[in-house]
Amino acid sequence: MADETRGTVLLALAANLGVALVKAVGAVLSGSSALASEAAHSVADTLSEVFLLASLRLGRKPADRTHPFGYGKERFFWSLLAAVGIFVSGAGFSLYQGLTALLGAGHGYPSRTEFVVVYVVLAVSLVLEGSSLVKAVRQVRGEAARARRGLFTYVIRSPDPTVKTVASEDSVALVGIVVAFVGTLLHQLTRQEFYDGSASLVIAALLGYVAYVLGRDTKELLIGEAADPTVRLTAYAVICAHPEVIAVSELLTMQLGPDAVLVAARVQFDDELRAREVEETATAISREMHDRLPELTQVFLDPSRVSVEDGERVARSLARTAQEVRDTDGEQTLDALRDLRDLRDAGRGD
Repeated sequence: MADETRGTVLLALAANLGVALVKAVGAVLSGSSALASEAAHSVADTLSEVFLLASLRLGRKPADRTHPFGYGKERFFWSLLAAVGIFVSGAGFSLYQGLTALLGAGHGYPSRTEFVVVYVVLAVSLVLEGSSLVKAVRQVRGEAARARRGLFTYVIRSPDPTVKTVASEDSVALVGIVVAFVGTLLHQLTRQEFYDGSASLVIAALLGYVAYVLGRDTKELLIGEAADPTVRLTAYAVICAHPEVIAVSELLTMQLGPDAVLVAARVQFDDELRAREVEETATAISREMHDRLPELTQVFLDPSRVSVEDGERVARSLARTAQEVRDTDGEQTLDALRDLRDLRDAGRGD
């Protein structure tokens, strides 16, 4: 999976670098504001791919004394920088180009040859960006199939920002190329630079929106977002499947990286258990969690007394989580976990 992701990012990097050079040359030759905006867009995407490659390398570093949970959040940090780069370099420059054209400070009306240059550059860009998008979508589709989720749902829920960023960038790049083409064509037909500048503003808005969405999602992961609802239910399922467990007063999860999750739970064990039996049960629970979901890499169980209020609070939280799973993955996913006590009733909560 890591090698496939790296290959996807490398292809996107090569495509965006080539597109950026072609668009920049075309923008200089034609004076097109829309093409200059698209060149800035591709430069921003190239910078993003560099950040993503850095995240793939740094995120693989093993845990050490200063980072006992590993370096998985490097993926989130560098992805956040990629989103900032898209916003500043791409959206900012596109906004400047659009305003310049609309205020009449552009390069004037291009010649027929210059228009041909723009169309050729956009056609080449479409091929290069399309090849990168096909690779990214193919990988995301494969990951979604393995997760038994629809493509769109998987992209929204996935804790891996890398391929999501590449797919989003390439999708917007293709839309941007179409926008630049329409703006250029209307500029040529009407001899009004307004359309060229407006295309730049639309590209700026697209880039700004994508940067905001990617930055928002990555920020949540960076500051400690909970694991996917299905992962949370599975963790609860494993704990409650053991007859030695009387109740759970709290279950907390945190995404440590795209493929690493921390689980911490306060659990009331049977009072008749001896200390060694509690230890053996906790070890078995941890092992079973990892067997069911390999991403559950850190599991901490705190033996504690569960009050009636604690139990009711957990039931309400579980009901909400079960409903999230039902909305996202369907009833069949809950059916796979209904051998747990209380899960059916909690999932049918108020």
